[in-house]
Amino acid sequence: MLKDRVITAVLLLVALLVAVFLLPAAGWMLLCAALCGAAAWEWGGLARFERPLRMMSAIVFGVTCLMVGYMAGLADGSLSGGILLLPLYLVSGLFWIFLVPLWLARKWSLSSPTLASLVGFVVLIPTALAMMHLRTLGPWVLLGTMAVVWVADIAAYFSGRAFGRHKLAPSISPGKTWEGAAGAALAVLIFGFGVLVWLGASQPGGALAISVALLAWTAISIIGDLFESLLKRQAGLKDSGSILPGHGGILDRIDSLTSTLPLVAFAAMLLAR
Repeated sequence: MLKDRVITAVLLLVALLVAVFLLPAAGWMLLCAALCGAAAWEWGGLARFERPLRMMSAIVFGVTCLMVGYMAGLADGSLSGGILLLPLYLVSGLFWIFLVPLWLARKWSLSSPTLASLVGFVVLIPTALAMMHLRTLGPWVLLGTMAVVWVADIAAYFSGRAFGRHKLAPSISPGKTWEGAAGAALAVLIFGFGVLVWLGASQPGGALAISVALLAWTAISIIGDLFESLLKRQAGLKDSGSILPGHGGILDRIDSLTSTLPLVAFAAMLLAR
């Protein structure tokens, strides 16, 4: 299984780098919309939709991404209508920061197709648009944002295996531990400050603020992971799909990105104003 995970991860990384650096803006927008549609298909499985509704959800979500992305100016990289993205990012941020922790504590479920579709919209559409948006700001902006989440995920896995004793959320994801979360936080701090030093960025007196932001980033990524774990457990599924050998489905790979990318894109828009 570890061999399959490594091979798949390498192939995914190569494909991502090729797409991020070589595709034109319109091509990247189409790819992100397609990924959103595929993720919506898997979301329908978590919500236990019948096949026709799953297919309709995939089409509607993919087309919605294309329409909003085009109106926002993401097809040509101009961001001429970027203001359209702000409310979507805001709703996403409020959902992840305030509603999901309560959702995890109460262990709510996707109790109806309407609720499942609404939550799916909030989870998937802003994520796909943030992928388009951050790449428009620069390929390294998107990759750097993703890298923070990857570092947290990898560090949590290995530190949890090595030192994990205290369960983080045993009824949701028994494999996750507080030691793994601490390892993720430490790794993100080292990575974040390492990148700043490498870039020659000097932030006198800003180390505390940067540390808080990186720790919050890590916490939000873990919340995204736990949220999908809860939905999979409620649906009786080990993985959201089987398209990626050793990794499960698309949602299994982007669960932490759904909670972080829209927030980073939102912050980027605020800082640019």
